[in-house]
Order: sequence, then C-alpha cells, then structure tokens
Amino acid sequence: MNNKVVHLGIIMDGNRRWAAENSKSSMEGHMAGARKVREVVRWCSERDIGYLTLYAFSTENWRRPKAEVAFLIKLIGRFLDENLKEFNKKGGQMLFIGDKSPFPKSLKKKIDEAETATRNNKKIIVNILLNYGGRAEITAAVKKLVENNIKAEEITEELIAESLYTAGIPDPDLIIRTSGEERLSNFLLWQSAYSELYFCRHHWPDFSEKDLDKALEEFSRRQRRLGK
Repeated sequence: MNNKVVHLGIIMDGNRRWAAENSKSSMEGHMAGARKVREVVRWCSERDIGYLTLYAFSTENWRRPKAEVAFLIKLIGRFLDENLKEFNKKGGQMLFIGDKSPFPKSLKKKIDEAETATRNNKKIIVNILLNYGGRAEITAAVKKLVENNIKAEEITEELIAESLYTAGIPDPDLIIRTSGEERLSNFLLWQSAYSELYFCRHHWPDFSEKDLDKALEEFSRRQRRLGK
C-alpha cells in the first residue's frame, strides 16, 4: 500500500524493566530512555516524519514513588539543558502538551524557553506529552466548550478537536508501544481513533533504528480503510 507516516506517536515503555534486567537502578533506566529520545528524533527526521509525539510523563505517573517522580522532573530539565542547542540547530520544534501547572517554576521556565527558541523550526515537530492523559484532555476540552457557552446542538467533532491540546496537529498515523505491552494507557484517546498500532517487544532503551524501520515497513503494508 506504501502508506507514509506523517505523524508518529510513541509510548516509550520499559525503562524500569530494562534497568531490572540489566542490574541497574530505575533512575539509570530513565536516563537510558532519555538518551534514546535524542536518537529516535534524529531517525524520524531523516525519514521525513513531520510530527513525532512522545509520551514522557502521564497523569498517572504521579502515583510512583516520590523520589522517582522528583528524579523524572529533574531529568526532563536536564534533557532540555543538554539537547536544546543541538535540537534547534537541526531544525526541530518542541511542543509540550499537557497540564504543566503542577511542575516547578524552574522546569516551566525551561519549557517556555525551549518552545520559544524552536518555534520557527519546521524540519520535525516533536510533541512531548507531560502530565498528559487522554481522558483529562477530553475533559478539559468539554469544560472549555461549556465555559464558552457553546450550545449542545452546536458541538461537533471538529469543534471538540479544536478544543484539545493538540489543536492544529494531525492525528497520528502510527502509534508504536515498546516493551511488549499492548494497550494505549490513556495516550491520545481522541486522536488515535484510526491510528495503526504496532507493538515492539524491546524495552524503550533498546529500541533500535531497525525496530523503527520494521514498524514503518509494517505500516506501509496495511490497508487503511478509515471506516470506509
């Protein structure tokens, strides 16, 4: 069928399992996962994928041990410190999607700086989901419509889509989940209605360029009827 992926979503799963299998700490697993992000962004850019959405921190991740949550928040800031200059140089745009209000001011400042610094870049747009949940996003969209006094008979799918965090971003063509789990886990629930799903058994830190190409090849062979 030779389908082309314009928007790729990735549920980056398996950092802690990778760490356990390699006799490392959870923190080392998350660090390995962060390093993998840089590689995957480069691979996707080289394959002319226009949008890449990465599930970095979900609304459910707050339930993890406090020390792990604190480390993840620091790791996000460190990732920006270490990669923003190179990211900007290569023409990547960063967008952070989700409710950022609970994060420390220092991280929110770095997020704002990253979005401002890369806003004119068009080579690849990388959406990083932070404190994101699909149900929370849809709930926020409904609240926005109510606050704007939109009448029930005026509500359409298009209007809801325009009220989501991802307004203006095309729906993902393909969603990859690593580490062998086969579920969406609250990832882009509205947007994934007709996305193709691909499950990779490798943990996220072990996800390879070969794994990416295998997923893209599989996608190219699928028949996308879109309900027709």
